[in-house]
Amino acid sequence: MTASLASMTGFARAEGIAFGQSWVWELRSVNGRGLELRFRLPAGRDSLEPALRERAQAVLKRGNVSASLTLRREEPDRLAPDPAALEQALGLVAALRDRIPGCPPPRAEALLALPGVIRPLAPEHDDRDEAVTRALRTGFDTALGALALARQAEGARLQAILLGLLERISTLHETAHEQAADQPALQRARMLEAVQALLRDAPGLPEERIAQEVALLAARSDVREELDRLASHIEAAHALLAEAAGIGRRLEFLVQEFNREANTLCSKSASVTLTATGLNLKAAIEQLREQAANIE
Repeated sequence: MTASLASMTGFARAEGIAFGQSWVWELRSVNGRGLELRFRLPAGRDSLEPALRERAQAVLKRGNVSASLTLRREEPDRLAPDPAALEQALGLVAALRDRIPGCPPPRAEALLALPGVIRPLAPEHDDRDEAVTRALRTGFDTALGALALARQAEGARLQAILLGLLERISTLHETAHEQAADQPALQRARMLEAVQALLRDAPGLPEERIAQEVALLAARSDVREELDRLASHIEAAHALLAEAAGIGRRLEFLVQEFNREANTLCSKSASVTLTATGLNLKAAIEQLREQAANIE
C-alpha cells in the first residue's frame, strides 16, 4: 500500500486548565523552503521555547510554523492590605483629627480605597507553577501531534492530485510519442527544402557542408531522447510518491527536469499537433510543480 504524504499546511489547537489558569495553544503551518519556527509566548514563559523548539524539530521537517500560547487566570486575584501603607494612612488620619476638632472617625472602606493600601498577592512560586509548566508542555505536544495529523491528512489529498497529474502527463507523453513518429518524415521534407535553398544560393557548396547542414537539422528534430528522459522522470516521480516521507525537495527538483524536457520538445517540434501536445504537457507539469511545492 502506498504511504501517504505530509503537507506543509495545517492548523491545530489544544486547550486546558491547570491550577486556575486556562491555556490555549494554536499552531499554524504553511509552505517554506526549510523549517522555520516562531513562538509567541506570554511574559514569563520564554523559558519554555528551547524545549518546545526541540520537540517541534523532531516531528516536523519543513514549513513555516507559528506557535502561540494564550494564558488567562481563571481565579480572581487575592487581595491583602499592605501593613506599611495602612499604618501610614492611619497615622495621617489621626494627625488630621487632631487638627480638625469634631472630625468623625475614618470609615474602613475609605481607608482601604486609598492607593497602595490594598494590593494583589504575588503569585506563589511553588509546586503549582511547576505543574502549570508541565501542563503547558503536554498541551504543546498534543497540539503538535494534531498538527502533524492535519498535515498528513492534507498530504493524502495532495497525493491523489499528484497521481492524477502524473497520469495525465503519462497520457500526453504517449500521445507525443505517437505524434513524434511522423517527425523524421516532416523533417526530411524540410531538409530537402533547405538543401535546395543552399544549392540555389551557393551552387558550388561542398558536399561536406551539405552533409553537415542535413545532420544538424536531423539532430534538432529528434525528440526521442527527450521523450525517453520524460518517461524516466515519470517513473521516478511515482517512486518518490511511494516513498512518501520527506520527498518535497526532491520532487520539486524532479519537476524542474519535467519542465526542461517539455520545453525542448516544443522547441524541436516540426508539427502543430506535437507542439500542442507539448504545450499541454507544460500546463500539466506547471500544475504538478504548484502541488509539489506543498509537500514536506
